Amino acid sequence: MHVLWGILMAAVGVFMLVCGTVKSEFIIYRLMVDRSRILWGQGDAVHRSYQVSGLVVIILGALWALGVIWQN
Repeated sequence: MHVLWGILMAAVGVFMLVCGTVKSEFIIYRLMVDRSRILWGQGDAVHRSYQVSGLVVIILGALWALGVIWQN
């Protein structure tokens, strides 16, 4: 089961990375950005934070899918 959750987690990371890179207008991403602007302000720091977070989530998802971390 950890393979499924790891792949799903990595997919969410890819979504965050791609949307942050192209500054997407997709409704879910726009909602996330609007909430993040409270903390980060109006600059490009919001999109950059989603790029970095996306990379981290991809790495953790891959490690989880491979069974390196969070084994039962």
